[in-house]
Amino acid sequence: MDREQHINTPLAEFLRSARARLSPHEAGLDEPLLGRRRVSGLRREELARLAGVSVDYYTRLEQGRSRSASPEVLDALATALHLGDAEREHLHLLARPMPAQRRRRPRPQRVHAATWRLLETLEAARRPAFVLGRRLDVLAHNRLAGRLITDFRALPAAERNQARFIFLDPHARELYKNWAAVAADTAAMLRRDAGRHPDDPALSALVGDLSIHSQEFRRHWSDNMVHQRTTGSKDYHHPLVGDLTITYQALTPADDPDQTLFIYDVEPGSPSETALHLLAQWNEPAAGSPGAEPKSARDDADSGTRPASTAMRP
Repeated sequence: MDREQHINTPLAEFLRSARARLSPHEAGLDEPLLGRRRVSGLRREELARLAGVSVDYYTRLEQGRSRSASPEVLDALATALHLGDAEREHLHLLARPMPAQRRRRPRPQRVHAATWRLLETLEAARRPAFVLGRRLDVLAHNRLAGRLITDFRALPAAERNQARFIFLDPHARELYKNWAAVAADTAAMLRRDAGRHPDDPALSALVGDLSIHSQEFRRHWSDNMVHQRTTGSKDYHHPLVGDLTITYQALTPADDPDQTLFIYDVEPGSPSETALHLLAQWNEPAAGSPGAEPKSARDDADSGTRPASTAMRP
């Protein structure tokens, strides 16, 4: 055809972005035989050959003229594109047929009583911890996490969201020593959530709002990167205690696969541990256990009378 007709389905956009990111050298192609190239990524015919599908079939997928593919074809494309586990899962989710009717609005997420107790135990051990839900909503955090990052309790319920904090709060740019990498990962985590919940109106509203107010978010969102945090490290520059490096582990509570518990740790005996202990002691309350709240607040959250996001008690 003289002019390609693209239908910008999520599957088509993701395939185009992933193909553009993969160089012939990374794909294992013999570059001297490739000839002159106008783009650094793979050509469609090259990717189709690597995946073992016809060029016409792959072209229809990438142009949005075919909106589904078999699991075998998707796995072949994922392998050819060198996708990681989270990206491979995302590709399969995007290729699922959309239901005839949209699902009902998802129910508010609540943090289980056992998770609250774990947050308090980690507070006593001087370890920051917090729980993220769908759309990267901050559902809960202990007091030390609030001191290290920001006290989400002080924000309106609708603003208790990690992506909003990273992209819209000036404090985040000063707090994270490598803010650019944190921002890219955050957008990629939100993109993964979009693949898991494509019919979530609150997620669509969040993406729209961030796109309006943050040029960086628009750029990262258009990259179509997908990321799932499991373990890693982050460098902070805290206004009270200076520089510290933390490691983190991400766990999924058994009662809700759309929640993630992040537990922060530091190297024993390191300057980072000293800084974290100083932060834990900063303006520490004289009475009550670390992280404790009045029983009435706990009862309200655990009984389900209101969403956990509006009953946060770090």
